[in-house]
Amino acid sequence: MGDAALLSTLANRPLVIDGGLGTLLADRGADVSAPLWSAQTLLDEPDAVHAVHRDYFAAGADVAVTASYQVSDSGFAAAGREARDTGRMLARSVELAARARDEAGRGWVAASVGPYGASLADGSEYRGDDDLDVAALRAWHHDRVRILADSGADLLAVETIPSLRELEALVLELEGAGIRAWISVTPDGERLRTGEPLADAFGLAAASDRVIAVGVNCCPPEQVLGAVRIARSVTEKPVVAYPNSGETWDAAARTWHGTSGFDADLVRTWHAAGASLIGGCCRTGPADISAIAAALA
Repeated sequence: MGDAALLSTLANRPLVIDGGLGTLLADRGADVSAPLWSAQTLLDEPDAVHAVHRDYFAAGADVAVTASYQVSDSGFAAAGREARDTGRMLARSVELAARARDEAGRGWVAASVGPYGASLADGSEYRGDDDLDVAALRAWHHDRVRILADSGADLLAVETIPSLRELEALVLELEGAGIRAWISVTPDGERLRTGEPLADAFGLAAASDRVIAVGVNCCPPEQVLGAVRIARSVTEKPVVAYPNSGETWDAAARTWHGTSGFDADLVRTWHAAGASLIGGCCRTGPADISAIAAALA
């Protein structure tokens, strides 16, 4: 349907993003504990990925986020995969989501562009403590952004970005890529995980005409409202919000701790504050997406 149709729809109603892809795969028996996470299932069991997208559309999602988050040359090389697998899996991730969208007869596909830190499989995407400068980050993202831009996705979901350096690199890489994107960061209160102000991140992203929405993902639900208000204070562009359930990821043990605190009733508050693309990230499932859709109806 394309990003123009998405923006036109957003002018009339909020849109629902799907929930945690890895969460639902794990619930159905897939092993997402390895370094490649859900990308391993994309390699080995593509039908399982398609089924997750299909069921999220059935639950009320308007936007499917693809299984490309953890797909990268360096990440695949570290796992012993050949470089050619990267391009094939990036394309496959979009094909599977698009098939589910077409079967549902509605919706959009957002191709996931995860941060450099995700490729290290050590929790770096929640710290932003890599030593790469903007040029190095641009080089690392370049090919995957171009492949996903040419994949047939409606837009890119540039997500879980922890630093201004990586955000700047991705904004620059979007120029000339031939596709638009939303950019969402991982907040720590009013700042990024690197300590830089959220307002600076949202302002930098929103200044690009390739960015159609800014916001947050992969954060506790209680951090969403403040972030939405900050985003709305610096831009009139749509705001995206898709938090985790509220549990905490232990990168060393590769498991989640705590109790789910996701409350779909909060969705009305986020929407009232200015969020119009709303969904769930890690540890959220179809029931949460159904509740979000109901809250926004």
